[in-house]
Amino acid sequence: MEPANKYPFAGAFVMNDGHCLFSVWAPLAENVQLILEDDYREKAFQLDKDDSGYWRIILPDIPPGMHYRYSVDGAEAIPDPASRRQPDGVHGASEVVDPHFTWTDTEWKGIPLHDMVMYELHTGCFTPEHSFEGIIKRLPYLSSIGINTIELMPVAQFPGKRNWGYDGVFPFAVHHTYGTPDQLKALVNAAHLHGIAVILDVVYNHLGPEGNYLEQYGPYFTEKYKTPWGKALNFDDAWCDGVRSFYINNALMWLNEFRMDGLRIDAVHAIWDCGATHFMEELANAVQQLESISGRKKVLIAEIDYNAPRYIKPANEGGYGLSGQWTDEFHHALHALLTNETNGYYADFGNVAPFVKSLRESYVYTGEYSQVRNRKFGRSPEQLPYHQFVVFTQNHDQIGNRLKGERLSSLVSFDALKLAAAAMLLTAHTPMLFMGEEYGETNPFLFFTDHSDPELISNLRKGRKEEFKSFNWADEVPDPQSEDEFSKSTLSWNTDNEKAAILIRYYTYLIAMRKNRAALRNTDRNATVVEEPSGKLISFERKAPGEHLLVLLNFSDKPEVFHDKQYPSLKKIFDSSEAQWSLSSTETKTSFIPPYTAVVYEIQPF
Repeated sequence: MEPANKYPFAGAFVMNDGHCLFSVWAPLAENVQLILEDDYREKAFQLDKDDSGYWRIILPDIPPGMHYRYSVDGAEAIPDPASRRQPDGVHGASEVVDPHFTWTDTEWKGIPLHDMVMYELHTGCFTPEHSFEGIIKRLPYLSSIGINTIELMPVAQFPGKRNWGYDGVFPFAVHHTYGTPDQLKALVNAAHLHGIAVILDVVYNHLGPEGNYLEQYGPYFTEKYKTPWGKALNFDDAWCDGVRSFYINNALMWLNEFRMDGLRIDAVHAIWDCGATHFMEELANAVQQLESISGRKKVLIAEIDYNAPRYIKPANEGGYGLSGQWTDEFHHALHALLTNETNGYYADFGNVAPFVKSLRESYVYTGEYSQVRNRKFGRSPEQLPYHQFVVFTQNHDQIGNRLKGERLSSLVSFDALKLAAAAMLLTAHTPMLFMGEEYGETNPFLFFTDHSDPELISNLRKGRKEEFKSFNWADEVPDPQSEDEFSKSTLSWNTDNEKAAILIRYYTYLIAMRKNRAALRNTDRNATVVEEPSGKLISFERKAPGEHLLVLLNFSDKPEVFHDKQYPSLKKIFDSSEAQWSLSSTETKTSFIPPYTAVVYEIQPF
């Protein structure tokens, strides 16, 4: 029988009796044939169409590994848009995959966003193996420093052997060079056994330009809207029901069959939907139902270029009900404050005030005029808890979209690097590290692709040059097609040096403090009080019943005096300038905060 799901199924599904259901959505087609290869010697089978535009057939004795394609209205046979595996790349035949897997994580119930310490990584660049199996080997290390959630950059099938993953064209297929579907499931299973949740980055706003066969099947795209990356997907135009089902089924596959603990959804502002129920709300409802049935926590985190709290507000308050969102403005404000960069989109930031605003309100722009956007921008998130906002000092976008892919470790001093980590981990927001950050990786993270179309490659190179104009960077733009850019971006794992050893201990200590201190676990809006800064010295209080902490962050290159007269008694519990965290021994007095230093005090009662 068909997989249990209220959304019509597309793809090839191996059933318990050895039969295989083939289903493909092509509502405007007059004829669809299934072409089986291998032992069937490219034998063709006619599919039957239902009223919703799905063509189906059930065949006996179809073993996993069988290769197949579809021919629509007599045209050349092409891969299945819902293919589960493309062993020969985006232009090759699709492969039937057995979805069954022996799981051993039966006690796993997931982790709420409130408790997550996240770690973004790229499967191809994280380890020398460039694979899921390589990640499994590093899970004990990640667990030892306190990471309890990894976020995988997209793993859906993309062209060639190397890519960030946002050019994927088969949303249901695991990229063939990373490993098999079973190897990805083995990674999730192993992560759960180490107490680590897995979030997968997915792209529901566009498809990549090479190997995109969806348009040959039906109205997957619409001319009503545009995206920066190509045609907009059809979420509200004629025949949109099939498209919405396609992507909701995709989300449910990752969350249910692969047991992912959540999804990070790329650029949801480019998911255009003017219908009565926005696609993101429908997706959130479907995932909440799955969470209820499975008994496992599932989270949906959106990347949004809008400061629009409606995406993460509960449905009963007029929102779409997503769990949380990436908060780029925290990064921009912190980065500009530390580096003094004010070009490109950093022109809206650059001094203490934006970072203070991000600490206090999560968004920096809540209706003010943005000179980069040339308009008023944003809306206050009001009383939404801080943990719904994921913050970071680095991520794939903010490093990889620099001309040379420089990490923060190559741009600021060692002390400033520690200050940035403290600013992220001591805030009430949900923190996310970028792979290698915790030991000060200096290898860049560059933009890389492996396309085969000469015209596409030429346009890509021109586009990258155009993209960097607003930053006024003088150097030559690296060639994304060069394999060297991928090699340079792979982590060095150079941890056998004093700086790396200190940083690993430093991150481990701060993460443990964050997990174990009641005041640092409290993410309610009224539990954090951000004071007006004194120069470049920022202070804020974190509160919980029975505990009251004061955090000081000195972003100045000079010592700052802290006037502590308003507090009855202070007990210092953390100081980033102490000898154990430093390359040179220093000591901080209560009223004297060295340059680029974070200090935490317990506020003692009268």
